[in-house]
Amino acid sequence: MSATTLRIATRQSALALWQAEHVAARLRATHPGLAIELVPMTTRGDRILDRPLAALGGKGLFLKELEVALAEQRADIAVHSFKDVPVELDAGFAIGAVLERADPADAFVSVHFARLDTLPHGARVGTSSLRRQAQLRARRADLQLVDLRGNVPTRLARLDAGACDAIVLACAGLERLGLGGRIRSRLAPPHWLPAAAQGAIAVECRVGDARSAELLAPLHDPATARCVAAERALTRHLHGNCQVPIAAYCFESETGLHLAGLVGDAADGRLVRAEASGASEAPEALGRRVAERLLAAGAGELLRLRAEG
Repeated sequence: MSATTLRIATRQSALALWQAEHVAARLRATHPGLAIELVPMTTRGDRILDRPLAALGGKGLFLKELEVALAEQRADIAVHSFKDVPVELDAGFAIGAVLERADPADAFVSVHFARLDTLPHGARVGTSSLRRQAQLRARRADLQLVDLRGNVPTRLARLDAGACDAIVLACAGLERLGLGGRIRSRLAPPHWLPAAAQGAIAVECRVGDARSAELLAPLHDPATARCVAAERALTRHLHGNCQVPIAAYCFESETGLHLAGLVGDAADGRLVRAEASGASEAPEALGRRVAERLLAAGAGELLRLRAEG
């Protein structure tokens, strides 16, 4: 590949910049001589921190400005936490690569307490995620849930200042920022499920941009892509977004893919669970199958109540 410049659109948060630099390093190692320029920008989701994401319309708020930069050819690719990417991309955009997944689990973070079950009665736990709220209420109905927005350092600072007794973050984000030591315990499958595609990095490009697609191809991890495809298919079939507490986790073994899904109610902690296994070459079908099992088990009522609310 001849020496040229590839421009990467990214949010300006510390975690987003780490992910963009990680992609840049992988590209430089794979394509010697490739010049890379980061194009940092602030999204609407970054600017509005006084309201829950669900009230603002969803995680797509973290993508729109980056996609505009792609459309206007001010950038060639955009790097995202895959869990923040809507299950349906706007026309003209595609996922050019999915990188190998990091730890998909959630992290229990606290100054004084080691685990969720050691928190005192009525403790304050910070999270803005409806998925996390539903599972917290299912485990500990006595907890006071505090809406907590902002980047990782901001949330940790609020915890350290005493605004909460504990917070829940993604293990992958903490570890990527060199903050893995703040993890007191992991909230992990099968008992606790993450967001679909949590821990995976997605690289978005324009449809028809053969140059970017060729550059990105060596970074793509097929095993991660299969697992997150099943998780995102489950979410898509349920018409889910961040306004609905949906969780999904898929792993691959010698016998194929194994997917577990969950739909919850953040108000009362009701959870509906389902799981299934399927062929590695058919992740979309597996996602639909587990979604249908969730609906058959009563998830439809929770989804309807959330939509009406």
